[in-house]
Amino acid sequence: MSMNSEGRVTRPENTASAAAPATFTGNRGLMLEEQLIFERDDYGRTGVDLPKAPLVANLLGGLERHRPIGLPGLPEPETVRHYTRLSRQNYAIDLGLFPLGSCTMKHNPRLNEKVARMPGFADLHPLAPVDTVQGALGVIHELGEWLKTLTGMSGVAMAPKAGAHGELCGLLAIRAAQEARGNAREVILVPESAHGTNPATAAFCNYRVENIPATADGRVDLAALEARLGPDVAGVMITNPNTCGLFERDMQRISDAVHAAGGLVYCDGANFNAIVGRVRPGDLGIDAMHINLHKTFSTPHGGGGPGSGPVVFSAALAPFAPLPFVDKQGDDYVLVEEETAGEHHGASFGRMAAFHGQMGMFTRALAYILSHGADGLRQVAEDAVLNANYVLRSLDDVLDAPFGASGPCMHEALFSDAGLAQGFTTLDIAKGLIDEGFHPMTMYFPLVVHGAMLVEPTETEGKATLDQFIGALRSVAERAKAGDAALKAAPALAPRRRLDETAAARKPVLVWKDADLPEAAE
Repeated sequence: MSMNSEGRVTRPENTASAAAPATFTGNRGLMLEEQLIFERDDYGRTGVDLPKAPLVANLLGGLERHRPIGLPGLPEPETVRHYTRLSRQNYAIDLGLFPLGSCTMKHNPRLNEKVARMPGFADLHPLAPVDTVQGALGVIHELGEWLKTLTGMSGVAMAPKAGAHGELCGLLAIRAAQEARGNAREVILVPESAHGTNPATAAFCNYRVENIPATADGRVDLAALEARLGPDVAGVMITNPNTCGLFERDMQRISDAVHAAGGLVYCDGANFNAIVGRVRPGDLGIDAMHINLHKTFSTPHGGGGPGSGPVVFSAALAPFAPLPFVDKQGDDYVLVEEETAGEHHGASFGRMAAFHGQMGMFTRALAYILSHGADGLRQVAEDAVLNANYVLRSLDDVLDAPFGASGPCMHEALFSDAGLAQGFTTLDIAKGLIDEGFHPMTMYFPLVVHGAMLVEPTETEGKATLDQFIGALRSVAERAKAGDAALKAAPALAPRRRLDETAAARKPVLVWKDADLPEAAE
């Protein structure tokens, strides 16, 4: 979209090619051309008639509005059609492969959705008396026990809402533990192969963040880490498997070194899907790790939520975990609050949220775990890693794989834009994939690789789908290496052509001028 000289929002022309001539309507077969809802505005139209509001005393103190708000007017059928047409232009996991690296966008089993909608779970109120929600508390408790078992950890906090919230939870526990020792310390070390939220969370907790470089094979430089450890280092935040799609083989040595220096180890568990059932982070010396239920355990992912990021703790950190937590006492489930925390969570840093977490995510995640079982979860990791390596080795002859010589990857395959024709970039590859009917992979992340392309197929994709994706990506890559000028204009077959990204970044907010409103609105 763009803005004309009069301040009105305009849409790009239809991107018909010689093989697909322009149409009178702008439609392309059954892919319907859809205006902005403000462009469809028919002032005065409405889908519902409401009586005039009764006159009451003005309590707004002069803050009341004296002119219409400027919302578009549409009858109900046109409103429904507008949003239905837009939904057809949205890509979704139910349409095809979603290869976003570092996101683990896999199929959400419908069994999980059915369980989450069961009466007694879907209609709970967070303030319901404890004795009336024993089943829900049982779900929270059992899921927590599974998470501790799968990670080899001693404690768990279920309240954190997602990954970054989980990171905050872990660092607050580390700070509380260090303060209990008499020195909160000042520095958190973050390897450059870690997720970008790690240094942001550490800074938010008022730590000074220092970077640890990576080796040539994309892993933490253990010598550099050991050289920086000292009495001012509170801990390290490490992502394993890391953002290059590689397992940190020195993880136990890293943990031992950090512990010897009096620090604690936080692990970003966003990539747990690659090792679930195969590796227990607690065995590697991890003290705290968040687990994205919307990644590893297949609860809905994207659109801003609903996320869930429980945090598991080692025996050293469990006493500092947040409250409340669900405990089983005899046949009853109870909520343990501050005054009754006792041995577990007795030195808690406090609360992370008003209530107990995202119940809908808990029911989905537990249904996923129980339906897979221990052997099924192990196969999840194995198949995810197998699929990623299949993608990596099927394309490393046509796309640069910067760490292809570092051994097998884990759950995601990493490529770069090295070797493309002059003037061609990762963006061109991504736009070309749209014409092929695929959502692009994660672009320009991780930042340590120039022109990065991060592909995560997950375990839910079959060989036929992967072969089609590999063929499409190979075709686009070959065009970029050959300097195919048409690729610079891609996508040509999507409802919209390539946006002017510079203009979009500099003018992100589109507004209507007052003069655009009908005179009757004045």
